[in-house]
Amino acid sequence: MIKTHHLAACALLASLLSFPVLADESAGMIKNSKGQVSIERDGKKMVGVVGTPVLVADRIRTGSDSAVGVTLRDNTLLSTGPNSLIVIEKFVFDSSTQDGKMSIGIRKGTLSVATGKIAKRTPESVDFHTPTSVLGVRGTEFVIEVGAGNDE
Repeated sequence: MIKTHHLAACALLASLLSFPVLADESAGMIKNSKGQVSIERDGKKMVGVVGTPVLVADRIRTGSDSAVGVTLRDNTLLSTGPNSLIVIEKFVFDSSTQDGKMSIGIRKGTLSVATGKIAKRTPESVDFHTPTSVLGVRGTEFVIEVGAGNDE
């Protein structure tokens, strides 16, 4: 009887470990922050300070004299300037295979990007959205500016 429970527990643990990313797992982390930086998560607003985890669906917002740098788990670097709003729409990354998918929304402001392992392995799995366009990644560094964007 104990052996059967032990086997069932091992099977359950193995199935849980096979999921590449859990919903609340960190997509990355704030590496630098200047001025007023906030993260909006689940209808709540928190201060975005160095070391704060960034999750899928987080909205990262900067104030008028602010900037923030985020490093995602695949080593993608995101840097926003003043009056910016970005949304981590999708981020899945398997560090053992380097496979993943990423989608980042830029609602307003500026975003500088240095792509990481996902874009190097499968560039078609990475895109960036503005209110009027979708950008596929074919390079490793680029800047996006969205003027007169909105918060949606």
